[in-house]
Amino acid sequence: MRTSLKATLAAAVAAGALVALAPAIGQDRPESILPPGFGDPTPTPAPRPAPPAGTSARPSGTPQPTAPQPTASQPAPAASSSGAMIQPLPPTTPTGIAPVVPATTPAPVDPAVLAQYEMPESARRSLTTVGPVAAREGGLETDAFGDADGRYVETLMRRLTAPLPSRWMSILLRRALVSRVDTPARINGADFAAERAWLLLRMGESVAARAVTQSVDTDNYTPKLYQVAMNTALATGDPAGFCPLVPGAMRLGPARGWTMAQAMCAGLSGNPAQATPLIATAKRRNVASGVDMLLAQKVVGAGAQGRQAVTIEWDGVDQLTAWRFGLAMATGVAVPDALYASAGPQVRYWQALSPSVPLAARLAPAESAAGQGVLSSAALVDLYAAAATDDDTQGVASAAADDLRTAYADRNPETRLTALRALWGGAKARPAYARLVLTARAAARMNPALAKAEADHLVASMLSAGLDRTAASWLGSVPAGGDAWAMIMLSDPDAYRRLSYADLASYSGGEGDSALKQRMLFAGLAGMGRLNTGDIERAAQSLGVRIGADNAWTRALDRAARSGQSGTVVVLAAIGMQAAGWKDIPPEALYRIVGALRAVGLDGEARMIAAEAIARA
Repeated sequence: MRTSLKATLAAAVAAGALVALAPAIGQDRPESILPPGFGDPTPTPAPRPAPPAGTSARPSGTPQPTAPQPTASQPAPAASSSGAMIQPLPPTTPTGIAPVVPATTPAPVDPAVLAQYEMPESARRSLTTVGPVAAREGGLETDAFGDADGRYVETLMRRLTAPLPSRWMSILLRRALVSRVDTPARINGADFAAERAWLLLRMGESVAARAVTQSVDTDNYTPKLYQVAMNTALATGDPAGFCPLVPGAMRLGPARGWTMAQAMCAGLSGNPAQATPLIATAKRRNVASGVDMLLAQKVVGAGAQGRQAVTIEWDGVDQLTAWRFGLAMATGVAVPDALYASAGPQVRYWQALSPSVPLAARLAPAESAAGQGVLSSAALVDLYAAAATDDDTQGVASAAADDLRTAYADRNPETRLTALRALWGGAKARPAYARLVLTARAAARMNPALAKAEADHLVASMLSAGLDRTAASWLGSVPAGGDAWAMIMLSDPDAYRRLSYADLASYSGGEGDSALKQRMLFAGLAGMGRLNTGDIERAAQSLGVRIGADNAWTRALDRAARSGQSGTVVVLAAIGMQAAGWKDIPPEALYRIVGALRAVGLDGEARMIAAEAIARA
């Protein structure tokens, strides 16, 4: 681990009851931009003789030629063999003055047609396969949803309650949702992208959600995708993200949000003369009012030549919506903590990813986001490293940054261990899971022989960041039957033997709910195939774990696993983990989830989820 300070996070909507001013919009059919009669066969007029050298190409007193508009009765001018357009001169008046030709306003060009000329076919992205992360970059394979019915998968995603209690299940679900996968049958690719992005927003993954919406070409947007794209722009605090979408959205059905977006984009493009009347019209029509209108005006004023200052007062505002959050982040307006309490926890994760939030205000939401899997251990360390030199960071956060530096870099192992205890809340405290994530790589540097008393926390910390091989190296140094031993038994990637019923019975349950932990260990080992076959039924009966339970969810999960649909399995596994906390997740559900993930090749994630159950139950 380097001791030099790193750069802060470079990252940047709405969930549940959050209301964004987003419309439901459709699409028009492209129209031809060619003038009438353009494609009709036309006779080639005889060429005019070239004027003698040194003379004007036009007789003196002859009016300037004006090309007539081609009509069905008057053919369009044809090209000569030299490529120059030959156009007949208009008839002259007796006075030699050309008649006045009234100016005509060209018909508006359909953006869908214009897009065909702005982007070649080779640069267009198909809706057959959509997503920002390919398999070679860490995503799932393109056939992750196999022959599943797209409407069924969409329904599963829409009904999934997020955030989830498991960090590793959340990480795996994000991986599935951002993967470049084939669009399932009976669903539009843009709509499928919208459903994935909407679930990511509810999980707190604002940056990932924006990447999914941007993986679809704008001329392929559907009403649902327009709506979700507005929310992703708000969740990332980026109202400029509206601007490429405004023309299509306004054409298809201007709703309140897009009406305001039109004014904001005019202001952001340095055109206040256009933005001002749009804002005035919106006020007159009561498109928005109160703090919603003031925030939009503040965005307009932030553009070049905005020349207006708007003060935002939160008095009387009792609900934080995606609109208010996004425009406040974009304009640097601090949102009161009381308003965050009115929204879901995912909004705090959006805040952690927003670069406009001061470091001191980002540390607490960043820890929550790391515990949820939205931020990695390395990203959280980077944030604290930056906070260590930030003058505005409060004393407690600054002290934590100093302890973190000591835990990673001090040469004395005992000093490093003391710093870890301080970060965890004391020698006898049960650490918050986010702090285990923060100290993962510092824990990996500890010597097992010198830190046996803290083995449970150190192993849990390592596994929170996926350092499974490092944790496995502690096996000979931790007491059998403890939490550290149980987590290593579940997470070791090179486990070569199956455990017996006696091994399982030796586990005491460690800290927390010991009875629940015993059942979770059994469920994880059975799902991983690390128990002797004859002992599984015996342990299930003695511990009261109904691993043979059969219901609609287990049947769907088994069917998806047999078909090799890794994406469907991940979504169904997430549905099985919808709960307020680990204590509310049935052990038999963990057994089914771990087994299904292994069946579709997601062995690593299955091991991490099983070990997390011991660390957090």
